Amino acid sequence: MQRILIVLTACTTLSLLGAAVSWAADGPVPLIPRTKFFGNPEKARARISPDGKRLAFVAPVNGVLNVWVGPANDWKQARPVTHDTHRGVVRFSWAYTNRHLLYLQDKDGDEDNHVYAIDLDSGQIKDLTPIEKISAELDTVSELFPEEILVGINDRDERYFHDLYRVNLLTGERKLVEQNPGYAALLADDHYRVRLAMNFTAEAGQVYLKKTAAGEWEEFIQVDAVDAMTTSPLGFSESGDQLYMLDSRNRDTAALQQVDLATGAAKLLAEDPRADIDNVIIHPTKKTVQAASSTFARRKWMVLDPSIADDLKYLTSVARGEIEITSRTLDDKIWTVAYIMDDGPVRFYLYHRDQKKTEFLFVSQSDLEGLPLVKMTPVVIPARDGLKLVSYLSLPAGCDADKNGRVDKPLPMVLLVHGGPWARDSWGYDPEHQLLANRGYAVLSVNYRGSTGFGKNFINAGDQQWAANMHNDLIDAVDWAIEKGIAQPDKVAVMGGSYGGYAALVSLTFTPEKFACAVDLVGPSSLVTLLQNPPPYWMPFMPVMKRRVGDVGTAEGREFLESRSPLFLVEKIQKPLLIGQGANDPRVKQAEADQIVAAMRAKTIPVTYLLYGDEGHGFARPENRFSFYAVAEAFLAKQLGGRFEPIGEAFRGASIEVPAGADEVPGLEAALQEKQTDDAKKDDAE
Repeated sequence: MQRILIVLTACTTLSLLGAAVSWAADGPVPLIPRTKFFGNPEKARARISPDGKRLAFVAPVNGVLNVWVGPANDWKQARPVTHDTHRGVVRFSWAYTNRHLLYLQDKDGDEDNHVYAIDLDSGQIKDLTPIEKISAELDTVSELFPEEILVGINDRDERYFHDLYRVNLLTGERKLVEQNPGYAALLADDHYRVRLAMNFTAEAGQVYLKKTAAGEWEEFIQVDAVDAMTTSPLGFSESGDQLYMLDSRNRDTAALQQVDLATGAAKLLAEDPRADIDNVIIHPTKKTVQAASSTFARRKWMVLDPSIADDLKYLTSVARGEIEITSRTLDDKIWTVAYIMDDGPVRFYLYHRDQKKTEFLFVSQSDLEGLPLVKMTPVVIPARDGLKLVSYLSLPAGCDADKNGRVDKPLPMVLLVHGGPWARDSWGYDPEHQLLANRGYAVLSVNYRGSTGFGKNFINAGDQQWAANMHNDLIDAVDWAIEKGIAQPDKVAVMGGSYGGYAALVSLTFTPEKFACAVDLVGPSSLVTLLQNPPPYWMPFMPVMKRRVGDVGTAEGREFLESRSPLFLVEKIQKPLLIGQGANDPRVKQAEADQIVAAMRAKTIPVTYLLYGDEGHGFARPENRFSFYAVAEAFLAKQLGGRFEPIGEAFRGASIEVPAGADEVPGLEAALQEKQTDDAKKDDAE
């Protein structure tokens, strides 16, 4: 089923670098190497094959993530089945042949994905979509047709209008199922029948259509703009005649509904008055919804099918943390289960249902165990107009003896702003929280208005409030932290990516005296140029951007967007700024960073600019992550007074360039010179 999601992701003592990272609870907290936080996992994404005979997961091969497969009853015999040497293979799934794995991959972050199939018997990897300049989608994989999958391909029209094809995994043959007449999405059931189509309306709502007996499309469900962000389909019943969907119409939070495709009659399955339903557990063959979850501050599960009640009860006793069921065999006898922690790695298990027995597999990063990682405390912060901002606070080890989210004396603080903005922060292990807390900072993440998960009223309160009430929520959170004695008023930094990067730029231009410094990763500097240069696949979504951000198509609208754009207020910047950008970013293009850097330099305002030639909207390669966070922590230490691990050899293997401001960060110029020397030696050797 195709879906569209548009988003712009002090109290310690310094120990000797390179020393062992074991520690005593009553001793000094060691400086944890940043490679512990931003490297690839050792193993992750455990997935059982549909027949239960094989286990697949991702793990590095020579430092690059690849897919490994081994016998489920002896998974330690697993061997790599992909052989990527650059950005890695992370997203994969099983086909129902039990001998094929499927994955998506683009080139250097350009988001032009292709669908690949791995034949485990022959070792052959086949591009199932060998067409230039497309962004293919893995649409539907059904046990009813083990050797075929549904793939969406936009080769006729790059504006995200995907045609649906049945693709044979053995031969690669493609057969057209449905040509897309111009809809944002086509929705198919497990019988590979296209049951619905979806389009955005000019008013930023959505309309769902179904086919008549004559083969014509007719309106089935109309969703107004106020409900569009909290109403969406999830899938179909076994017969394909019932639609499962999240639905906030005539209510605030999104409930789980079952809708009859013939009559339109809806049946309520699950609801939470404080938060949207955000996840479901569906039977692998019966396609019945067995449980649903919602997340206000922490996730909670609601059991709908008594047949799995004892399973979930048992699993809660196996390990602490929040449970995710990540795969199930077709006979439903074996599950893979992940346990999400806030102060440690993800733990993966096989669960044998008939025996009520779990088998420990592995943790995502074993070298995190035993480190002085910190807890993440949920806090609810009141906004000035009464909205409740669900937030998450991490404090340096040793600063919160009572474990109540409070400190004896104020600390320098980093405000971490999530991207999207139509996304959310949640409880769990966060490498940025852990790095910054280890360096001596309080760390606060805030679900500002416009964030998802808290009902339509909360999302809609963010409409056209970029750099306005959305920013006020961040200021209110900072003021709360200052009032509670957590944050030093003159030592607060703001840091984020995508929308969070925009928020960092807004912080220095709209509230220039509030923050000590800012770190912007792939954030837009001008809402005008952001909306004038969208990637092709944003085009169906542009009515939503018009309503929720602003109208770039009129003079009045452009004037409004300029008034909310940091680019036009650069002269107000008083505090240091660090910018990171991927050269291939299709969403927030490199020009967004280039133009604000140029404007600042024209006014002789210092700025440090890091550019990565092989990255897109975020950094996939660990070498690039190491280099970015090495600079970021040195930058923050200079401005906030925290400790940091010197840059050292963090640039080794990274594509980092520094077009501006290398002299503004301790150790940056020296690290660049060392990299240039190493690169020259490598070129000579080749």
